[in-house]
Amino acid sequence: MAVERPIIICTRGSALALAQSNMIAAMCRAAFPELRFELKIIKTTGDKLQKASMAKTDPSLPKGLFTKELEVALMQGQADLAVHSLKDLPTDLPAGLILAATPKREDVRDVLIYRDAKQAAARGFKAGATLKDFPQGATIATSSTRRKMSLLAVRPDLKIVEIRGNVATRMQKVADNEKVDATILALAGLTRLNFKLNADGTISGEAVPAGLLASVLALDVMLPCVGQGAIGIEIRADDERIGKIVSRLNHPDTFQAVTAERAFLRGMGGGCQSPVGAHAVIAGDKISLKAISFRDEVVKRAEAKRPVTEAALLGEQIASELK
Repeated sequence: MAVERPIIICTRGSALALAQSNMIAAMCRAAFPELRFELKIIKTTGDKLQKASMAKTDPSLPKGLFTKELEVALMQGQADLAVHSLKDLPTDLPAGLILAATPKREDVRDVLIYRDAKQAAARGFKAGATLKDFPQGATIATSSTRRKMSLLAVRPDLKIVEIRGNVATRMQKVADNEKVDATILALAGLTRLNFKLNADGTISGEAVPAGLLASVLALDVMLPCVGQGAIGIEIRADDERIGKIVSRLNHPDTFQAVTAERAFLRGMGGGCQSPVGAHAVIAGDKISLKAISFRDEVVKRAEAKRPVTEAALLGEQIASELK
């Protein structure tokens, strides 16, 4: 009797990508215990370009830095579904592929990571510190244009420098480098890597560098990037079997929220590194969207609400107001 082949889930090999993909695999196995699901790790262009600048949209960099190779595996039948951090997935997908599902979203906010004044040999700060507590000309490391511009909108005096590496690497760089006062990380990524932000500002988890504190940034200080906190499951459009499987993992409110955000980003004509932020929230049968643009270093904000069924139209409307 022939053994049915496993369903292949392709993913990047980073710690966060693997945590997210293992979570999706566990959800699949729970929903379909009679089926086999296996991970296939693929190295993407973004993984290989560790020294490339992510702080600005570089026309020499290809689109889909962290997704293209996974999509090729889908199109060639080497995988059945791809798991992405949705913020990395371009709004325009290759012909024949679709965003089929988004599980329930994590907290979308960003987190300020900095040294504890009580433990740091270099300059440190008190628990619960906000951007107002940092001294004139303090240095914050981020490779996100959105984060950089959001920081400078609040504190024009800050010095912003680039940083690369995974979550643990970035935290270690802050702990070790006295020339860097802080960095910014997504709360969702920390949560999925089993890091916990404690009430006293400390961070718990495996391999957390000693002497670090964390403060969650309010949304009125820093709107998230499009899709932040959400996981995207991409499949072949004509694969009805896989479509039915991943539909069991979909969280409708999350899907509609990111539909509005991605329509906004598409309308702005930008990619994942565009200097924009957006956050959609659903209440009842209405969806509201707040967005910000830092294009040409000019800050523009917009907000609107529509019926949930018009999520994409809402994103397009906000984009037309901010372009």
